[in-house]
Amino acid sequence: MSLFGPNSQSLQQRARKVIPLGVNSNFRYWGEGITPYVERGKGAYLWDVDGKRYIDYRMAFGPIILGHAYDEVDAQVVEELKKGLLFAMTGELEVALVELIVDLCPGVEMVRLACSGTEATMHAIRVARAYTGREVILKFEGNYHGMHDHALWSTYAPIESYGNRRSPIPVPASSGIPRNLRDMIITLPFNDVEGFERVMKSFGDQIAAVITEPCQGNCGAIDAQPGFLDLIRQRTEEHGIVFILDEVKTGFRIANGGAQEVHKIVPDMATYAKAMGNGYPIAAFGGKAEIMSIVGKGVSQGGTYTNNKPGVAAAYATLNLLREKPILKTIAQRGERLMDGLRDILTENSIPFVMSGYPAMFSFALGVESVACQRDWSASDQEFYLKLTEMAIERGVMPDHDAREPWFLCYSHSDADIDETLNVYADIVKKAK
Repeated sequence: MSLFGPNSQSLQQRARKVIPLGVNSNFRYWGEGITPYVERGKGAYLWDVDGKRYIDYRMAFGPIILGHAYDEVDAQVVEELKKGLLFAMTGELEVALVELIVDLCPGVEMVRLACSGTEATMHAIRVARAYTGREVILKFEGNYHGMHDHALWSTYAPIESYGNRRSPIPVPASSGIPRNLRDMIITLPFNDVEGFERVMKSFGDQIAAVITEPCQGNCGAIDAQPGFLDLIRQRTEEHGIVFILDEVKTGFRIANGGAQEVHKIVPDMATYAKAMGNGYPIAAFGGKAEIMSIVGKGVSQGGTYTNNKPGVAAAYATLNLLREKPILKTIAQRGERLMDGLRDILTENSIPFVMSGYPAMFSFALGVESVACQRDWSASDQEFYLKLTEMAIERGVMPDHDAREPWFLCYSHSDADIDETLNVYADIVKKAK
């Protein structure tokens, strides 16, 4: 089977000779003959190397918040590049960018820049360990916090390997992760109030940080249930634990102040990347001044490219646009209309489903009626979801080929794009059923 044309097929064969799997991230590999190769993107659309156009709901895994090749952002980047690309010095634009982040994000008083979400969470965990003098990290099954060894546990493994939910087994997501790191990680099902309370009573004084996403951005956009984030905030304060809210996906996407604004939660630290630069390589981690001020005082953080001009300029332009215009409100309105339309289509066809996430970043699990964690989500009908996805792609609508990955919207998605998407899904759901 092939979803894509002969140019895609040929390029995949060429790429596989010199790149493992023919892609530069495992997540971009869909399989032999069904892996897409892109030519260009503009606005809400992308064109593959065979010239076929798609309405893009992957948005580069979430970074594209305004639209591909967004003129105002690109113009700022080009203007800054005329002054030089990279310096072993700090420039005023970096300071202005960080001031903007602090202004937008509740609870963030000081910030350091990075190049990727992986870097941001890696540094945040190190700072939390240094601040508390402890080493153990608590994370939740199905949450993805980047590609570093300290966080790549219990992300995509089959749930059978996780053990009993009362005593979960941390499972490394890759060969090559040192086994002794397991002694420094505690895992729990997401939204497991009883389990979280039990761990806090037994190990609270040994834990350096609790890190979580506000919704599971790599597991069907599963929402935090009411009160769960508040419980984490309360118990971490009681035990002197650093609460890290991973907003790599939700930051500057679901609200200007991210999930902190939406859920009215103030963590000790937060991590950002993705939408803050509309696709340019830029990330950040920050938090309370008391915690962040230890960086550079016996606590290491750095990177040659952390102040790269394209990323800094793009983030400055993007965040200013978000602050000045009703961009996220517009995205939310269109996303809500898309979610409502998909709900109606699935309901009319008597297909059980659970819709999760936010209008700018959502997903739906099929064949189930409630989903609170990865263990629940694994019972959903992923095969049928994938069948619908492939049928949609053939019709020019492209969600991710992985049912765990949410749909992402950008400012360039139009009402006409939403209409076309709903028309396609109304047709394919009826046919696939």
